[in-house]
Amino acid sequence: MSQLSDLVDPSAIRLDVPADDWRSAIRASGELLTGVGVASDAYTDSMVRTVEEHGPYIVIAPGFALAHARPDESVARTGLSFVRLAEPVAFGNADNDPVTIVMALAAADSSAHQQALASLAGVLSDPDRRRALDIAATPDEVLYALGAGDDEAPRGRRAAQADDAAHADDATASGAADAGAGSAAAGTADAANAAAASADAAPENEDTVPSKNFILTVCGNGVGTSLFLKNTAEKVLERWGWTRFVSIEATDTISAKGRAKEADVVLTSGAIADALGDVGVPVEIIRDFTSQAEIDAALRRTYAV
Repeated sequence: MSQLSDLVDPSAIRLDVPADDWRSAIRASGELLTGVGVASDAYTDSMVRTVEEHGPYIVIAPGFALAHARPDESVARTGLSFVRLAEPVAFGNADNDPVTIVMALAAADSSAHQQALASLAGVLSDPDRRRALDIAATPDEVLYALGAGDDEAPRGRRAAQADDAAHADDATASGAADAGAGSAAAGTADAANAAAASADAAPENEDTVPSKNFILTVCGNGVGTSLFLKNTAEKVLERWGWTRFVSIEATDTISAKGRAKEADVVLTSGAIADALGDVGVPVEIIRDFTSQAEIDAALRRTYAV
């Protein structure tokens, strides 16, 4: 069992759930957390209030929302729920609406769920596994797509394999695009390493400033989508060979306003960027938090790679 699927109780999975709007969609995911003893109803209220206060930044990928709030006494233990909606619902995120899947995250602290979010990023960026979530007929099939089974697929998923094969060309094309981005990054690895290694050197001209070797990823609470974005950005740095030179930290909007000038760049959503305003350093808006290609492009602009 993967750490991700360990956090999703089968009883906290519901498929084809009716929802009139984004609030009812979030409440449906929160009710599942309450039902398995992960969090109380107060936590569901906090998840709704987070979007009311900070906007629909929880819609981190096309059709996918990660509902969450700050850890507090309403959370008994870390856990996730999974809701697939009967009909798509608009959350107000122009880039990623409408939403078909809502996962709710309740974190008992700010760090225990980091590996689970890294795994979730991998699931959502894999066209086959994302499609498996879209067509799953049972909770077992959802858990399988999240990484719970390494042996034999559930019967319903085996029955869907023929349908999946019809989409192999799309998946191959997507994989080729990612491979192209990876190849481009690899092609500039030597230059990137040289640039990072000389980050503390004197600037070559008056328009160039030394790197601080630090990136901030920001969300409303600092424990959910900012960690998700951090994980994806770290994959880009790994590909570049920059992990020795540049560190990334996830934080919330309040902390980011005070710490932004420590960073080379802030990575965040459009809604959070509006809330941050001018923080004295570049703010790059990332629309799809699962897209290494989009983050790659943002970091290339920042570091002139």
